[in-house]
Amino acid sequence: MRNIVFAAFYALSFLLPAQVVTLDSCRNMALRNNKEIQQAALAIEKAGYQRKEAAAAYLPKFDLTAGYIYNSRKVSLIKEDQMLPTKSFNMQTGTFDYNLVIDPRTGAPLQVDGQYVPSTVALLPKSGLTYNIHNLMGGALTVTQPIYMGGKITAMNQITELAQQLASEMRQSKVEDVIYNVDAAYWQVVSLCAKQKLARSYVNLVESLDNDVKAMVNEGVATRANQLAVDVKLNEANVDMTKVDNGVTLSRMLLAQLCGLPVNTTMTLADEGRDELGATLAPSTVDMEDVYGKRHDIRSLQLATKIYDQQVKVARSEMMPKLAAVAALHATNPNSYDGFENKFGAAFSVGATLTMPLWHWGGLSNKVKAAQVDANVKRLELDDAKEKIELQVNQAMFRYQEAFKTWEATKANMAQAEENMRIANLAFKEGMGTLDEVLAAQTAWLKANSEKIDAEIDVQMTHEYLNKVMGNMHY
Repeated sequence: MRNIVFAAFYALSFLLPAQVVTLDSCRNMALRNNKEIQQAALAIEKAGYQRKEAAAAYLPKFDLTAGYIYNSRKVSLIKEDQMLPTKSFNMQTGTFDYNLVIDPRTGAPLQVDGQYVPSTVALLPKSGLTYNIHNLMGGALTVTQPIYMGGKITAMNQITELAQQLASEMRQSKVEDVIYNVDAAYWQVVSLCAKQKLARSYVNLVESLDNDVKAMVNEGVATRANQLAVDVKLNEANVDMTKVDNGVTLSRMLLAQLCGLPVNTTMTLADEGRDELGATLAPSTVDMEDVYGKRHDIRSLQLATKIYDQQVKVARSEMMPKLAAVAALHATNPNSYDGFENKFGAAFSVGATLTMPLWHWGGLSNKVKAAQVDANVKRLELDDAKEKIELQVNQAMFRYQEAFKTWEATKANMAQAEENMRIANLAFKEGMGTLDEVLAAQTAWLKANSEKIDAEIDVQMTHEYLNKVMGNMHY
């Protein structure tokens, strides 16, 4: 919602004739409205949540488990009523003896089918050992406190912290890309506006020449062929001006789109009317270690390398013992602690768990080696990136120095072209020069001015690119 309000504010403000937009304004609008930067910001937010999630692994975990089961039948511990023999204390022997039926004929315990017959029994009824388990309920509240997980928790916390920093670096990289694209579109508009002004000046020159030639034709000092030659140049100048006008319109649309505004938004840029943009020559030598420290992509690769090193520790933790303390409060209904009565019965328990990997046929050790290979690959990527960046920086320096020298040369060429055109016009009016010389001088003047504009913009863009590859972009 905030972005929409800002976009509407700027869109309305650009409709005012006096509104002038600077390069910084375009950058700020683009940074606020760019969808990729917004996605990168969400990635940072996500990494923050993951970091908090990893930190929670240090703390005890509380879990509540509950369940309900309906059983169609009761459960009985015996099949039928049981008759259990009894014993009485024998004073003579001091022991307990079975109460048996005595055969009156022999005075010995009576046996039937080889089995003694008890004189008294204890009845164990089936109904007394039958329990109602139609509605079986239970629950447990458990607390688990990790004590030692092989270093996995510490490694995961390091990984999530590094991942949050990595997300921030990736966002900064996208910010620099957006700024560079906005700068390119901004200076493209400035360049085309300058060429638009130049095209109109050239049309005015040719129109002035056309009027002079028409007067000379009427006076008989110029031919109809001279008139046609000037008319052709005038038509060409008008066509070129139309192309430049269209180019300005399209380039303004592109800039508005990059700024997150409607493409038909009218913007007047602060640098449109400047005759001299100005630039300073960049240094010829740089400290590459300083460049590496400023480049977000290098810092991202360094963070990724550290993450892979922590992944090795995570893999190695699978080979380590794991110790945790456990406590639980559990309850059941029927009460399994007191005769399976149909009410809740509760108890608590405490203990510890220890897991020790013994033999996995090399699976865990190979997992560690694979993680080490990934870490080594990331280090090679970092070294390769540094080599390419060093080449990139040197190329950017050469390009900027070349653009700067070209710009200085075009300024001298333009001064010479203006003088040549002045002399050609003066000679033509005095009858000492030809029309072709005037047209050639005007064409050379147009070319020199156009080359100067291109050189100025090239200086701006190569300087901006040099700052980008050196990590010196200021915004």
